[in-house]
Amino acid sequence: MRVTGIIPARWHSNRLEGKVLAEINGKPMVQHVYERCCQARLLSETLIATDDVRVEAAARGFGAPVVLTSSDHQSGTDRVAEAARSLDCDVVVNIQGDEPMLNPVMINEVVAPLEKFPEVEFSTLKQRIVNEDELNNPAVVKVVVDVDHYALYFSRSLIPYPTPGNSIETFEHIGIYAYRSTCLAKLAQLRPTPLEKSEGLEQLRALENGIRLYVVESGCRVKGISVDTPDDLEEVRQLMKGD
Repeated sequence: MRVTGIIPARWHSNRLEGKVLAEINGKPMVQHVYERCCQARLLSETLIATDDVRVEAAARGFGAPVVLTSSDHQSGTDRVAEAARSLDCDVVVNIQGDEPMLNPVMINEVVAPLEKFPEVEFSTLKQRIVNEDELNNPAVVKVVVDVDHYALYFSRSLIPYPTPGNSIETFEHIGIYAYRSTCLAKLAQLRPTPLEKSEGLEQLRALENGIRLYVVESGCRVKGISVDTPDDLEEVRQLMKGD
């Protein structure tokens, strides 16, 4: 099975313009992501998909394959799908370009169900929430699954709601995805859906269109940090000192 990792790395960001090229320990952030992807055992190759010549030049500078894509894409999935059209691969992994502390093991975890189960077309990860402050934080996306580990729903709200006398573990969604190439092509043809727009979560487009999403509980206990703000960037710089 040929598995290609694609890192969507757009220049524009509402809260931190050009963040994928923000310097961390002497390297642009997207280089840290790329180098961690190269450590993932189940990836056959990794490339960067961007809409900006500055990111393209930086990627070529540190030796990463790069594809220049349209600047009109509304989501990382659409950018990944465009980059994947010219590739000969069985599975595509969508890896966020703003997570420089990504654990390569997570890439292997999200690919494993597609390697093991022929019926799985689309997969993602979850982690148990242990910090109570995160339960009602809308920036922490929650996921609930059925008995076969397929997603029932994703929400920025607390799900499931704990009624008095009943307690249940709550899980955070980790935004890394693996798709069979045919599934990714299908997703890219779908229009944004009502729940997707309401929650601001593009994975709901798949559920609203009847595409099943298999969810794996990650064995990695340390959660990565998505760099969305200058404060996030400074926190990551401090945590990654010496890496």
